[in-house]
Amino acid sequence: MLPILIPFLMAILSIINWGNRVLHRFLALAGSVGLLFAALALLTTVSEQGILSSNTGDWPAPFGIVLVADLPGAIMVLMAAIVGLAVLVYSTASLDEARERFGYYPLILILLMGMCGAFLTGDLFNLYVWFEIMLIASFALLALGGSRAQLEGSVKYFALNLLVSAFFLTGIGFLYGMTGSLNMAALAQALRAAGPEQPVTTVAIFFMIAFGIKAAMFPLYFWLPASYHTPPVAVSAIFAGLLTKVGVYAMIRMFTLLFVQDTAWTHGLLLVGAALTMLSGVLGAVARREIRRILSFNIISHIGYIVLGLALYRPLALAGAWLYLIHHVIVMATLFLVSGIVQRVGGSFRLARLGGLYQRHPGLALLFLLPALALSGVPPLSGFWPKLVLLQAMLQDGLWLLAAIALLVSLLTLFSMMRIWVGAFWSQAPAGVVTPAPMASVERRMLYGPVLALLALTIAISVFSGPAFELTQRAAEQLLNPQQYIVAVLGESP
Repeated sequence: MLPILIPFLMAILSIINWGNRVLHRFLALAGSVGLLFAALALLTTVSEQGILSSNTGDWPAPFGIVLVADLPGAIMVLMAAIVGLAVLVYSTASLDEARERFGYYPLILILLMGMCGAFLTGDLFNLYVWFEIMLIASFALLALGGSRAQLEGSVKYFALNLLVSAFFLTGIGFLYGMTGSLNMAALAQALRAAGPEQPVTTVAIFFMIAFGIKAAMFPLYFWLPASYHTPPVAVSAIFAGLLTKVGVYAMIRMFTLLFVQDTAWTHGLLLVGAALTMLSGVLGAVARREIRRILSFNIISHIGYIVLGLALYRPLALAGAWLYLIHHVIVMATLFLVSGIVQRVGGSFRLARLGGLYQRHPGLALLFLLPALALSGVPPLSGFWPKLVLLQAMLQDGLWLLAAIALLVSLLTLFSMMRIWVGAFWSQAPAGVVTPAPMASVERRMLYGPVLALLALTIAISVFSGPAFELTQRAAEQLLNPQQYIVAVLGESP
């Protein structure tokens, strides 16, 4: 329970001391460090001892609220802790005083609490509750500042997420009517025993739509590029790294644990959605001329790779999808944080107003280039290995056209990243652009430090891709063998 309790308690202490920005910073950083240690301890324990289950309030499953930690959930808690800490350190140098005084840090902590709750819950209704907690915190973070662009983006974001809630609750209602339970382990048992008269596949579509919108899949992804470029960079980074991944995580959980009765239909539909998501996202990135908009469309495109691994529904593909998920969380957060430094030293996010940064800031050029190449899948960086695994899985299934689409998307991703490189770093600076004042040493450390740490993780994943893939293979085995999950929660075999 510590990954949920630590950010919650720090958020409460911050709210009690409302307006004290110095204390808010301290509590947020202390909470994120504590969350990181708790996440490392949780992953170590789960890796060594297997799936953990805890019945809150001493009510046995499936009647009480259950928290469950398996390898997929524990990995995602660790990803949330890493990106949360990096973003909070970055925020101390990039955020304005007004936002800090008006609850920025407790909102980030509440967002992290909601994410960890979603990754650890073993109850479907409580998954909905954690989604709503994330929605409230993320909407407030999007709107915090009150600019016209922020309000426009946050309204689109909130409206689409209300649609998510409607589909999610409708699916929950159907499942409860069919089975009399919302405990996910009990649901897995009940749905496997459901007769042909039960509309299981129809209910699955409700969840596919809900989580597909949350994950920014085709065709309902337009809310993401309309909103992710509007808030401060630190907010964009945590959204880009983590928020859509909660939707992907929930989809993977549902379509490996619950909805596996008609995989030819459900996972075939996911396969088509993944291909269209990859193509539409990368074409949107190629057509944009503003850094954060290009990165936002690339989020959409590369969500398609992860869903592709789920849709193939085999151990190799799921292991590749989970490795891709880890890589994408780190790389997208890094690129958004680098974009903030580019804006700080260059004065704009628009490529037409940037240029010449390679001559003035060669280190920054390298900090952008490495994660950009990793996102594109250039060997031997972190994005290459999961794409190689997914490509192997596609070719084993004879999906040649899909493999060609995946390769084309990688090339177009590289093209969109090189457009940023040429526009911001390599080309000449346009005439009449005013260079911002140089950064102070403290500001420089707080901005560059998190980027360097995340880049080090990207390189570590590249170098130690073998052990990382072994971990994701074990995670995939747990997902494809739900009996382990059921026994851990209910204490009985199906």
